[in-house]
Amino acid sequence: MLWVGIGCQKGVSQKLINTAIKQVFQKYQLIYSEISGIATIDKKASEIGLVEFCNSEKLPLKVFSSELLNSVLVPHPNHSITELVGTSSVAEASAMLAVSKITSAKIILLVPKQIFRLSGEMGAVTVAVAKSD
Repeated sequence: MLWVGIGCQKGVSQKLINTAIKQVFQKYQLIYSEISGIATIDKKASEIGLVEFCNSEKLPLKVFSSELLNSVLVPHPNHSITELVGTSSVAEASAMLAVSKITSAKIILLVPKQIFRLSGEMGAVTVAVAKSD
């Protein structure tokens, strides 16, 4: 049961999101078919590339408020995004929150945030992966 947390800039493509997640799973030797869902901040709930990715992969999209995300203690906060989105973590915090909503077991951040850009594609995507112990 793996939850992928996603942070992304406005207008990122499904291709960039797909590439970023697949590269993370390959690098960390995770099994792609074990993804339970995608999690992000509520402000990204209608981001076209993210919605298209979830639809094509038949994965649920869980969204959380900036207030809730801000309550999660993460290893790699980015305080420079707090002014923009109201929290210092989207990818790590949303992955961890998604896991916590379905289990009371210990939460493990398997993959700390990884930032991806792709030549020829607009924007950047941040990916983190969490699971229950």
